[in-house]
Amino acid sequence: MNFCDAPQSGGPRNEYAGSNTLKAPPIPSAEYNVRRMRIPLWLKVLWTLWVIVWAPIYWRAYGAQNFLFFCDLGNILIAAALWLESRLIFSWQAVSLLLFQTLYIIDLAVALVSGWHPIGGTEYMFDPHVALPIRLLSLFHVVTPPLLLWAIWKLGYDGRGWIVQTVTTWIVVPINYFWRPQFDVNWARGLFFHQQHVMPGTCYLLIYAIVVPGVVYWPTHRLLAWWAGRQDKGTTT
Repeated sequence: MNFCDAPQSGGPRNEYAGSNTLKAPPIPSAEYNVRRMRIPLWLKVLWTLWVIVWAPIYWRAYGAQNFLFFCDLGNILIAAALWLESRLIFSWQAVSLLLFQTLYIIDLAVALVSGWHPIGGTEYMFDPHVALPIRLLSLFHVVTPPLLLWAIWKLGYDGRGWIVQTVTTWIVVPINYFWRPQFDVNWARGLFFHQQHVMPGTCYLLIYAIVVPGVVYWPTHRLLAWWAGRQDKGTTT
């Protein structure tokens, strides 16, 4: 007879109570679960409330197609990542957004100091014809990069992020090309919101699908992997 079939005198042991009475293991309390969170609850709630305010205002101002901009899509995905504490989603969005939103911050900062836009893309922030609430809500571009870097520092980096973002690009950008093409969402029709006429649109899409992952996503992935590796070494020394 094996060990599992051996009769137990006095009934089964209870490793939790230290007695012969079989009891269920203790259920973690809500306070215990909050302590286990690696991302603070207040941050999750704050970002969620902000998205609830931001989304309808942007929808009314710009239309549904605007939510396919990678930066706007990122706001919703970051909300999910915060609640799920998902390393993959944070890594995915970091690969997608860090370069472009860092350039946005640089352009905005230089324009604030000098009035000159070295890169472009933030001119609307100084346009009095754009409603002030819209311009204030657009400051999420400034918050997103440090939030993503902090989350990766906290949770770690998932190397699959650049692959997921590449597939996302292959799905979203063709939609941008055919749906409401006049808005040139994600530059699906041409760079800097100007439709290109140098080549057929399908050729442009094909080049986009190859160049952006190779020139933007892959280097960002490698940089994040290196940075996350340094953080891991720092915590073990």
